[in-house]
Amino acid sequence: MKTLLIITSFIVLGGYLISQVSKQSQKSKGKMGTKQEAKKTYEVQKSEDEWKKILTPEQYYVIRKKGTERAFTGEYSNNHEKGVYLCAACGQELFSSDHKFESGTGWPSFWEPVKKENVEAEEDNSLFMRRTEALCSRCGAHLGHVFDDGPKPTGLRYCINSVSLKFAKKKD
Repeated sequence: MKTLLIITSFIVLGGYLISQVSKQSQKSKGKMGTKQEAKKTYEVQKSEDEWKKILTPEQYYVIRKKGTERAFTGEYSNNHEKGVYLCAACGQELFSSDHKFESGTGWPSFWEPVKKENVEAEEDNSLFMRRTEALCSRCGAHLGHVFDDGPKPTGLRYCINSVSLKFAKKKD
C-alpha cells in the first residue's frame, strides 16, 4: 500500500511539474520566436566527416550532436574582455561582450545576439524537458539554450556553450 501511495505521489508530482514547464514554454514562445520546422538547409553545408575534421571532439559533440559542456569548465564563462563571440563552426558573429552578463549558471550568458537573425530559436523537447534551443543561423550549430529569466531590456538569457564559440578581442 505504501509503495502504491509513493508511486501515485510521484506520478502526480511529475504531471504537475510537466504542466508548469509547458506553461512556461508557452509563455516564452512568442517572446523568443521559436520555430519547429522540418530539416532546414543552412548556408554552410558540410558532411559529418568534414565537421569531424575541422572541429575538436568536444566541439563536434556539442555543436553537431547537441551536447552540453560541463558548467564552469568553459573557456569563456569567466571572460570579461571586450570583443565579439563568433560561431566556432562557421565564424558568424553571434554575441557581443557588451551583451554578456554574469548569470551564475557556469556558461557564458548574453541578453541578446549581435543581430537577431544570426541566432535561431527552436523548440527542444529532449531529456523530458521543454526548452528553447539556440542555433547559429548560418550553419545550424547547436549553441545552447534560451531562457526567459534574463535581465532587461530583453528578459532573455542565452546560455551558450563556450566550445560553440570563438572570441575575437576588440582591437584598441
